[in-house]
Amino acid sequence: MNHPARSKARSAARLAAVQALYQQHMEGTALVRLLDEFHQHRLGRTIDDDDFDDAEYADAEVPFFDDVVRGVDARRDEIDALVAGKLAAGWSIARLDKTMLQVLRAGTYELIARVDVPAAVTINEYVEVAKAFFDDGQAKFVNGILDAVARDARSG
Repeated sequence: MNHPARSKARSAARLAAVQALYQQHMEGTALVRLLDEFHQHRLGRTIDDDDFDDAEYADAEVPFFDDVVRGVDARRDEIDALVAGKLAAGWSIARLDKTMLQVLRAGTYELIARVDVPAAVTINEYVEVAKAFFDDGQAKFVNGILDAVARDARSG
């Protein structure tokens, strides 16, 4: 896979991972079932909806998607502690918007576990994911939290 195509496929994987993690958080979907549903019905499939005019989900790098979703699932407590440690006084994980929480979890997982991806790339990618759901102010919030996590996680 050439570099621009791989970059686009990883961007799609990150967005899909946030969506999957949101679904798991809201519905309690078992990990195996969740991954299967995304593999079979979402990643690279046509969106069958009048509002989307038979648009397609972007082709995602499936192993990367799987790693992020599985990694967040396996390390959720560690990730939440890292994120909580970067929130302003008076804020907690429970107070965060549920979609925002999944963006931060996925970004934090990538920063602590995917050292093959430069921190600046990870931060930028999750800022872009945040922009799919939120305004620029909230995207800047993602930038600030993930930058702080990266300084600690990648300092050595």
